[in-house]
This record gives sequence, structure tokens and C-alpha cells, in this order.
Amino acid sequence: MTHTDIEITAELVRDLLRDQHPDLAGHPIRLGARGWDNQLWRLGDDLAVRLPWATDSADALLRKEHTWLPALAPHLPLPVPLPQRLGEPSERFPRPWIVTTWVRGEPADRAPVTRAAEAADTLATFLTALHRPAPTGAPAGRGRGGPLAGYAEGFAERLASATGLGLIPDPDAVRAVWEDAAAAPDWAGPALWLHGDLHPANVLTADGTLCGVIDFGDLFAGDPACDLAAAWVLLPDGAADRFHGAYRPTPDAATLRRARGWAVLRALSGILIGHAGVHGRPGGKATWGPPGHATLRRLIATAGR
Repeated sequence: MTHTDIEITAELVRDLLRDQHPDLAGHPIRLGARGWDNQLWRLGDDLAVRLPWATDSADALLRKEHTWLPALAPHLPLPVPLPQRLGEPSERFPRPWIVTTWVRGEPADRAPVTRAAEAADTLATFLTALHRPAPTGAPAGRGRGGPLAGYAEGFAERLASATGLGLIPDPDAVRAVWEDAAAAPDWAGPALWLHGDLHPANVLTADGTLCGVIDFGDLFAGDPACDLAAAWVLLPDGAADRFHGAYRPTPDAATLRRARGWAVLRALSGILIGHAGVHGRPGGKATWGPPGHATLRRLIATAGR
């Protein structure tokens, strides 16, 4: 249910299309996924309809994606959900919605990467292409992509919650990784385009490697360390070094330290969300917990390197 208490069904999606994009209304419609912010409905074989269903912020995120992603997508080496149409709020559904291309693959929280070297190179190529200086007027990141100091309280709360639930075997080791990251110099370069939300449910895999990136609602400009955290979040053990060697320009030591801090934050969120929805929606997302634990294990094992 959305916050407006309107149940999203295939019939509703078809009615919305008939009202605003009737040339698309005849395609088969079936549920694709229920994400954190949006529901995703397949529209034929090649399109999808995304409708906000659980968070008030989703409206602005959809509009932002519709505005900015079409200019970036042609430069990206992996498939992304390219916006095709925008649906405006109406009596039937009082929130905006979009039609995008459908990106094939399985979310990495359900089908993790197994071909480490190939995935590391693919991720590095993708982020090298994305991380270009953003224009004046590019969206800000709601704290992401800025100094880690702004997340000190959030880190402490997440660590305390996860530790209290018995989910963190060595909180001191996690805290040490965070403190080192938070002490690193801030980003002094230009604000670069960032995906901003590279966790396993937003990256698709096929045959053990990456094949697509979805959900650009958090697209913004800032410090690339926020995205570079994906080396520990998405890739198997031992693949981070290969990723950093392939990414251009080669990240300096301070950027890698900050990236480890962003990886800690994402891991703790995933662990809490995976634990019966402690950090978010009731019921949680069980598939988010294991990648979070694996991320912390990788970070602790490579501390000081």
C-alpha cells in the first residue's frame, strides 16, 4: 500500500497508461518487484512502470531521474533504466510515476558476483564513465557525497543498534575502520556525478558478473568515495584491489579511506534492514543482511592496508 492507501495493481497501471500514455496501454503488465521506494511493473518485454509506494521522498527522486539520467545514459557502458515517459499525479494515483526501459538481470543481493576479476573491471569501467564533473545546478546528495563527519551520529546509532541485537561480533573493529575513514582529508576535487546508492539490490548480475545498474533516484554530484565503496559492498573477497587498479583516475589513499567509511555505513544499514526491518520497513529484506556482513568482514580483514 502507498501512503495514500491506494493499492497498486496491474489494472491500476493499465488505467494510468490509458489516461496519459494510451499507446502503451495494450502491452502485457505484470509485477516485476517491490523495491524500497517504488514498485516496478513489467510493461511488455522491454519496458517497466515505476510507481512510488512506500516513501514520500520517492516522488522527487523519480522526477530527478527523469530529468538527468537521459543525458548520462549514452556515456555509460552498462544498461540502465532509461526514462521514456513521465506520468503526472491524477485522481487515480496522486503521485508521479515513470516508464523506463527494462534492464535484464538478477539483483546482486539474490545472485551475488562470482567472477571477481571480470566484475571488478566492469564496475571500474562503469564508474570511470559515470564519474565526470557535474554541471552547475546538478542535484545535491542529501549528505551523501559530502564529508563523512556529517554521518558520525548516524554511524554511532547504526552500530549501537546492530550490536545490541547481537549482529556485530566485533564492534570495536568496525569502529576502528570508521574512525580511520572519518579522519581522512575531505574531497577537494570537483563535484562528480555519482549513482549514490550502489548496494547489491541496485546492481544486476548475469553469469556471475555485472550486467546492469538500476535505481538512479539518488543521482547527485559529490565525492566519488561514496560510489567507490562498492568495491567492498558488491565484489567478492580480494577483488577491491583489482577494481581500484582499473578505475581512473587511480584513487588516492584519502579517497580510499573515505570509501571504506561509506562502505561501513552501507553495510550496517543492510544488516539492520535485513534483520526484520529494524532499520526501515516491517518485515525487512532478508537478502540485504548477508552482503552487509560480508562487507564488514572484508573491511576488517583489510584494515590498515
